[in-house]
Amino acid sequence: MTPHEFVISAGDLDAGGRRYLFPVRVPWMRMALEDHEATAGGSDGKLDVRASKSGSDVVVHGTLQATLSVPCARCLEPVTVEIDEPISLLVVTQTGVSNKKSPSEEDEVLAGEADTVPYDGETVVLDDFVRDELILQTPNFPLCSEDCPGISPSLPRRDWTSAPDRPVDPRLLPLLRLRTHKE
Repeated sequence: MTPHEFVISAGDLDAGGRRYLFPVRVPWMRMALEDHEATAGGSDGKLDVRASKSGSDVVVHGTLQATLSVPCARCLEPVTVEIDEPISLLVVTQTGVSNKKSPSEEDEVLAGEADTVPYDGETVVLDDFVRDELILQTPNFPLCSEDCPGISPSLPRRDWTSAPDRPVDPRLLPLLRLRTHKE
């Protein structure tokens, strides 16, 4: 298990709050986004948050900034996506989040749990939340430009009536004969 990047000790917090400035390192983004089409865009980002305690809950407000690279939906060239997103989160103790869900409710998020993350009462770990925010801020249909023509064939259309450049597999000769008779 890899160590967590974005950790806040709940024991250091009070109602007045405390500011935390975390670098969102490129290697961490690569690892966190390895199952996603987005990758780190070349430079470290930052997570600038203010955390305060309200009873046993922790309130986190701040900004997530990062640069990601995603393939263009038309031509597959890399597109740079700048993320500068305000974040707001309520972190509650494990007992504060209902863990008793029926099988049909397993994938449902209740309205009161939408922006809540559980913690053990001592350490707030924001890694999964930061990963989710990076993915949510990635465009569904990224384009390198609005007038992107898409992938264009780089090879000219082959003239099948002339002799092939290299020998054709004998098993494919009947298909080649069909192709040349149609044109």
